[in-house]
Amino acid sequence: MPATHEYLEAVRQISDRIVEAQKPIRILDAIKWNQSIKETFFNSGCRVMPAVGRDYYRDECPLGFEPIQKRREFHEIERDINRSLGQLSPVTGMMRRVCREYQMVVRMLEARGCNEFGDLSQELYGSASDVFHAGDPTVAELGTTMEQTLINLLRHDAIQEAPKTIDAETAVTELNARMNRVFPHDGIRVMISDGITADAAAGTDYIKIRRGALLNHNDIDVLEAHEGWVHLGTTLNGMAQPYCTFLGKGQPSTTVTQEGLAVLTEIITLRSTPSRLYRLINRVRAITLAEAGGNFIEIYNYLRDKELNEEDSYAIASRVFRGSTPDGRPFSKDISYMKGFVQTYNFMRLAVARGKLEKLPLLFIGKIQLEDIRVIDQLMAEGIVMPPRFIPPHFSDIKGLASWFSFSRFIAALNFQQLESDYASLLS
Repeated sequence: MPATHEYLEAVRQISDRIVEAQKPIRILDAIKWNQSIKETFFNSGCRVMPAVGRDYYRDECPLGFEPIQKRREFHEIERDINRSLGQLSPVTGMMRRVCREYQMVVRMLEARGCNEFGDLSQELYGSASDVFHAGDPTVAELGTTMEQTLINLLRHDAIQEAPKTIDAETAVTELNARMNRVFPHDGIRVMISDGITADAAAGTDYIKIRRGALLNHNDIDVLEAHEGWVHLGTTLNGMAQPYCTFLGKGQPSTTVTQEGLAVLTEIITLRSTPSRLYRLINRVRAITLAEAGGNFIEIYNYLRDKELNEEDSYAIASRVFRGSTPDGRPFSKDISYMKGFVQTYNFMRLAVARGKLEKLPLLFIGKIQLEDIRVIDQLMAEGIVMPPRFIPPHFSDIKGLASWFSFSRFIAALNFQQLESDYASLLS
């Protein structure tokens, strides 16, 4: 039954309050390591642990909000959700979860430089010891399994990536042209930034490229699909919702689905490369080692031993310990990429096997997690949530994707050890 006008207006008002309340919370800005830490580390010959602790985060990464007041604000919004929308409404459950999660995010940021930071990070993003199902391998074991396969591939000249000769300014021009074709009326901007540590990052209506970054055409293809089609696409779809505007803002629980969907999009559109996947797997391996007690230098040296260069080794190691200390518990967000890839792939595979193709575009409706799909379906039936306005090209015509997934269940059921035995003579 469609929701009443009064109910929809109440949903919109509270949703807008959530959007406004989360504005000053910028997780990555609050935990980033600045350039001077990197320079000092390399000047020490990569032998001295970075001097990062509570004082560093307080002085160099101010939060921009008062934590106690911010937690109280979300508590008050949650209380008003129950009063205005009722406790049994499906949208109530989603909104309450969002409010509680933001309260936990604030607690995590308060704990920067302490072990509690890593504990809360695991609650929000997961751990390398998580399993996909009872009895299945852990995320860490997935990393170990894929690592050797990718190492074998990367030994071949045909797999080596093209040199990174495209400067940031040229990449910005190319990506702006591509975004204008995909989002012609949404004001999407690609720009140079001095304030990011990664080569690129997406925001609400922009993609930033780090000044001084060098890329190749594969990198630009990946950025278009990963940052553009998925991260910006789901943001724009969520912001276009007439009532559930909070779907335009992602929380940690949506990161697993977001990053998994983005990596899967790279792969099924043939834009990803073994080198790209190897970097993602090494993030999993680094978090695994940090959760086992490894410190920053130990993980940096581990990555160097895996033949990653100094820049990539530092980038991954610092991603793992940002928000924490160089010998503390890790920031586990980077588990999301491979964990989310497996979960999203399995959801799509099962949807195709059951002929539920109409469920696939719901992944792009905004910043959601897989567990929200059933609720989103119900909210669409009630007119509280609208279908996604933008769907990436590979989902616009689902026939090819459905054909690809239709074989995957059968192939996955084959005995790989027997296949290795049967085909071994052909590969000797």
